[in-house]
Amino acid sequence: MIKLKHFLTAALLLLFIPVFAQKQTVRGKITDKSGNPLEDVSVLIKSTRTGTATDKDGNFSIEAASTDVLVFSIVGYKTVEELVGTNTSMNIILESGSTDLGEVVLVGTRRLGRVKTETPVPVDVVNIGQAALPTARMDVTSILNYAAPSFNYNKQSGSDGADHIDLATLRGLGPDQTLVLINGKRRHQTAFIAVFGTRGRGNSGTDLSAIPVGAIDRVEVLRDGASAQYGSDAIAGVINIVLKETVNKFNANIGYSGYYDKKYNPHFKKEQNLYVHDGAVDGNTFSVNANYGFKVGEKGFINLTGNFLSQGKTYRQALETNENSADFMYTNIYRRGHGDGSLTAGGAFLNAEIPIKGKTSFYAFGGYNGKKSDAYAFTRNWSARPERFPTDNNWNLIFVPSVMKVTADDTTFSPHIQTNVSDFSMATGVRGISTGGLNWDISNTIGRNNFHFFGDKTFNASLGPNQTHFDDGGFNFLQNTVNANFSKELNTKINLAFGAEYRYERYSLYAGEEASYKNFNPNKYDAGYDVYVAGGAQGFPGYQPADEVTANRSVIGAYGDMEFDITNNFLVTVAARFENYSDFGFTHNYKVATRLKLAPTFNLRGSFSTGFRAPSLQQINFSSTFTTVQGGNIAEVKIAPNYSELAKLAGIPDLTQEKSTNVSLGFTWKPVSDFSITIDGYMVKVKDRVVLSGQFDAFDSNLDPTLASRLQALNVSYAQFFANAVNTTNKGIDVVMDYNKRWGSQSFRALFTGNFQEMNIDKINVPAKLSGSDFLKSTFLNDREQKFILASAPKTKFGFNFEYGCKSLTVGTRLTYFGKVELLGYGEDGLGINPQVPLDADPSKYVDDLYIYNGKLVTDLYLGYKINSKISLFGGIDNLLNVHPDLGVAPGAKGWAFNNETGGPWDAVQMGGNGMRFFLRLGLQL
Repeated sequence: MIKLKHFLTAALLLLFIPVFAQKQTVRGKITDKSGNPLEDVSVLIKSTRTGTATDKDGNFSIEAASTDVLVFSIVGYKTVEELVGTNTSMNIILESGSTDLGEVVLVGTRRLGRVKTETPVPVDVVNIGQAALPTARMDVTSILNYAAPSFNYNKQSGSDGADHIDLATLRGLGPDQTLVLINGKRRHQTAFIAVFGTRGRGNSGTDLSAIPVGAIDRVEVLRDGASAQYGSDAIAGVINIVLKETVNKFNANIGYSGYYDKKYNPHFKKEQNLYVHDGAVDGNTFSVNANYGFKVGEKGFINLTGNFLSQGKTYRQALETNENSADFMYTNIYRRGHGDGSLTAGGAFLNAEIPIKGKTSFYAFGGYNGKKSDAYAFTRNWSARPERFPTDNNWNLIFVPSVMKVTADDTTFSPHIQTNVSDFSMATGVRGISTGGLNWDISNTIGRNNFHFFGDKTFNASLGPNQTHFDDGGFNFLQNTVNANFSKELNTKINLAFGAEYRYERYSLYAGEEASYKNFNPNKYDAGYDVYVAGGAQGFPGYQPADEVTANRSVIGAYGDMEFDITNNFLVTVAARFENYSDFGFTHNYKVATRLKLAPTFNLRGSFSTGFRAPSLQQINFSSTFTTVQGGNIAEVKIAPNYSELAKLAGIPDLTQEKSTNVSLGFTWKPVSDFSITIDGYMVKVKDRVVLSGQFDAFDSNLDPTLASRLQALNVSYAQFFANAVNTTNKGIDVVMDYNKRWGSQSFRALFTGNFQEMNIDKINVPAKLSGSDFLKSTFLNDREQKFILASAPKTKFGFNFEYGCKSLTVGTRLTYFGKVELLGYGEDGLGINPQVPLDADPSKYVDDLYIYNGKLVTDLYLGYKINSKISLFGGIDNLLNVHPDLGVAPGAKGWAFNNETGGPWDAVQMGGNGMRFFLRLGLQL
């Protein structure tokens, strides 16, 4: 009913609200200093950010009031602002300069018109429309991974639900420690929480891929703690997605890409008959983004975007079977199908604003995205685990050709994990300016994410061979936020902002069908193997009725924010925020930031703030039983909710908020008009980070006897819990150097972005009940789990982008370096505590189960050609030299090479394991 109500309200207002503003038509032409017309110059009305763009002859036409200020901007030229007044004709000359379309930022400041190099905190501005064309990367998350210095994302494989969602990190912190906004309004998180995989363990986050690339004008990445300004989750920073507002222009981006990897694609060694594979080119991807805006009345607009994406699976294995080769690897019996899952996604997005009267307007934005994905789980091998296959009463295999495969060494099947994910959001609001100059904005934003699991091409062995598809259940998350924001320039030197917020959240976990989790024949026993038949769907057992939960919370908050231009060269901002949570109480946070202009082209800036992140409802309430492979053994793991009897028996306390202290210091410098440099150092200390604990062994004699017996009764081998387990400190430096020169019909850009960071674990917060045993203390957050926290981002990541344009032709290259990453395996005992494995050459000697992924440089090459004013064509190759991470091998112990999280040749590190990817893109502007 809430969705329908907002939809009808928006529709009625869009159709029937009259427009009273008195406007005049302003026409003009924009040229460079040589008199050449400039196409696609952005012409915006400053007070509303609505506008148009110039045509191929540099002409524009826009409706504006005499009091409006027009902003003219395009990449490579200095921005110009002009008051309309009585002018109905304008001829504007733009000078060359290093200017982004989105130079005036909305995030990090509540004062309109603050340029990004003049803000007291660092903000990256990424023009998604431009960044998306010269690359094979088809979604917002992967595009930002190569565009923003401290933004990190790694596609996961073999990680259950993490294969189906794209969670990114900022400044090496967790995915849920970055707040995402759309048009300045809080975006809801996904219902999913990562419990298995090498990134974002124990975290939820926001799925940026649910927002169509074609709907986005630009992305603003605030690289600084902002909890005092924007609330929970902003410990690492804020990502603000600004939607398009263009009218009377059709834009489309149509793309194709595919991977060609002769080194690791099993297609090129199909005679081995060991692994699942597709063609020589796999991961074939086709995407379409289409955008069009309608003018409504004199000043209003409705901007609509539709998108579709189809992406095929990839298959990657270590294929060398010659034991004398340096690349030799044993057969991967754990993951016969290793690579990225397939995906089909599509949806629509709306952005609209309709003037009501005077300076008051109604606005609405949001949309729907749905996606279906399919990925492989760990392989079942008949010779090793016959109890997981359908058998007759004499334990003879019942072969099902549509599911099973006879390989060169065994009979196998690899279950598929499928997901249906639906994502809906809608924001509606009214904003305006009072006669006294008070800017006000009242809005409601609702969002809901539903994540539904299915098992396919698999069996419940206790049920027999007939059912091969299972409904495994899932979860959903709803968030509704009501905002009231106000700001006013008290004078030319002081801007005051204040507001209040009410937020409601609800999380539900629902069970799968009975066949997905139940053992229907628990007494079936194989004396030869000494095993009982396995129950539940193989690959991903369904959620059980005991896991089901519906939980909610409400949050009331208020904030105040002041910016003082003490002098023309000295800016100080202060902010405070107070919030009260219905489930864990009151929190207050503060921020002070400053910018000192030491010279006309040199600014010194810094900030200090406190921050917080409330434990998510997902972390508090999640419950599951899943399958893992540890020390070569397949085992069941129980994740119990924080409030459960199991958690209390283990001594896990109630979750509390994460608290942070952020400090940053940096500078911006423009030594010449075409060249800018920003360098910012930071330190983020986080106390009581919520992470997933290590796995407690149900047969460990140190464990509480009651807890051990409960786990054994559940027929699980290990238990994990969410806990405020660790305090960390992140230190780093972000560097951005941008040179942008245009002369005549030629242009050149050189861009360097870099992040150099290091994280330390300051303290492990072991609960009192687990402190009596060194073994239990080590289990609570074992060495392996600590490595995953520390490896949330490479210590070094930097990129060079060089681009030259001449008339209609553009050629460019990106060089991206991903620094060294170190991870640990489970070890021979599967516990992850000081993990060691025996050497291949001498099994009596052991080596640390350490996987060292050394630094790698990835080269992208692209070419663009503007066929005419309406059609552009781009093509190129990402990862031209087919670079991969190092194989996940403990030195001298290749026999334990797949004793990692994914059961494949690599974890989710650096550039990913798919190799070279070529692409073609067609850009239309009609």
